[in-house]
Amino acid sequence: MWDPIKPARKARIGLYSIGLRAYWSQFPGLKERLEEYGRFLEKEMARLGAEVYNFGLVDTEAEGRCAGEWLNARNVDLVFCHSATYSTSSTVLPVHQICKAPAVILNLQPTERINYEQTTTGEWLAHCGACPVPELSNAFNRAGIPFRVINGLLGLSYTPAISLTNEVTAERAEARRAWTAIEEWIRAASVVRTLRHSRFGFLGNTYSGMLDMYSDFTMLQAQLGLHVEVLEMCDLHRLFQAVTPQETAAKLEEVHAMFQISGDSPSDPIARKPTAEQLEWACRVAVAQEKLVREFDLDALSYYYHGAPDYEYERIQGGFIVGHSLLTARGIPCSGEGDLKTAVAMKIADIAGRGGSFSEIVVVDYVDGTILLGHDGPFHVAISEGKPILRGMGLYHGKQGTGVSVEAKVKTGPITTLNVTQTGDGKLKLISSEAESTDGPIMRIGNTQTPVRFRVDPDTYMERWFAEAPTHHCAMSIGHNASLFVKVAQLLPCAHVTL
Repeated sequence: MWDPIKPARKARIGLYSIGLRAYWSQFPGLKERLEEYGRFLEKEMARLGAEVYNFGLVDTEAEGRCAGEWLNARNVDLVFCHSATYSTSSTVLPVHQICKAPAVILNLQPTERINYEQTTTGEWLAHCGACPVPELSNAFNRAGIPFRVINGLLGLSYTPAISLTNEVTAERAEARRAWTAIEEWIRAASVVRTLRHSRFGFLGNTYSGMLDMYSDFTMLQAQLGLHVEVLEMCDLHRLFQAVTPQETAAKLEEVHAMFQISGDSPSDPIARKPTAEQLEWACRVAVAQEKLVREFDLDALSYYYHGAPDYEYERIQGGFIVGHSLLTARGIPCSGEGDLKTAVAMKIADIAGRGGSFSEIVVVDYVDGTILLGHDGPFHVAISEGKPILRGMGLYHGKQGTGVSVEAKVKTGPITTLNVTQTGDGKLKLISSEAESTDGPIMRIGNTQTPVRFRVDPDTYMERWFAEAPTHHCAMSIGHNASLFVKVAQLLPCAHVTL
């Protein structure tokens, strides 16, 4: 049910280990031992979903130049430099002067503690990866090469036969923390690679007067690499006219599997049980929406269209929410009101496997200390707390038309909101906020709503959030993902603020 229509692209990860060639003849077995550590890193990174290109050991300046050319030829998104033992900085710097992919140094010690009584110089050299890192940091800084460092333990589940100490560290906090950071870098690289190969559809127009929503398509392509495909309602109408009764019936089965069909709202007279005609129409539109995505090879879609009253296009847009929720659940985020920047935020969260549901401030609950976040749709069904409810809407508030809307909340537990906004100088900025989704009550009005408790009281949070000049929409993702989104911003690169 949740199979993505277009799976995210795997990150292309470069990897190499460093050492000093003079050591190999002096300490038999050291070179092979360090290469084994490198193969372990390669295997674990591949298990995390990356395409890994492991050059092997770089132990001279000339070998560093070869590694840089080799990594360039593999078109890698990110390079991990494994500081396996001491190496001169002149060996490492050429790699990154030639290959401009972002660099992360891995300072991962194989053991939590050496065997002080039995350790030899050769044994010590297998564990002294931290030694050259200050030297590398100085060289990178003076050469103007950005870099990051991950410190911790290697995380082996066995001890190599050559070792004189325990190297089983996979369950230690220092190893888990390091591997969480590695996984986040890999996911972030996948996000950036996917964005740079993405086609975002823009259907219709932006809701008139929402100044924060307006986006310069060239600016988005220049800073993110994505392509914006401008679509017309007649493109969708053409596909809608060709939808067969059999396709509509199949979509209706999908809708019944994913949604709970509501009765009348006990509180709101405009939110009623969807009629058979409304459901049939929404499913027919949903078939056309999926055909549009496939025909134009879209990775995301931003849309808004009101149309003339009682005109065919207006009736079609009235059926948008169900189909766009289904597409969002299958890896094609759909943002309403023509908000392309929030479509980007939703896509970032979705590529990272964290969902990404279209949201804005609904209301503040000062008793529970929460802010309800949601919208009239679409919703990311895959991160729902239980089955979302479909309600028939007598009208869409602030818009034209009637149709079927989604009433749902995001799973209870840790969440992170992500804004993609634009600063006064035309630069994109990401804003992340970690919080908790609660099991508090929601209104029964056919809108998505999730009560969210931030780390400070609602007024303090809103004061800090509004000061960052966000868009009024955001993407809600499950899990605490700020450190992941920071890495995405660094790889793009663009500014990032964590609230």
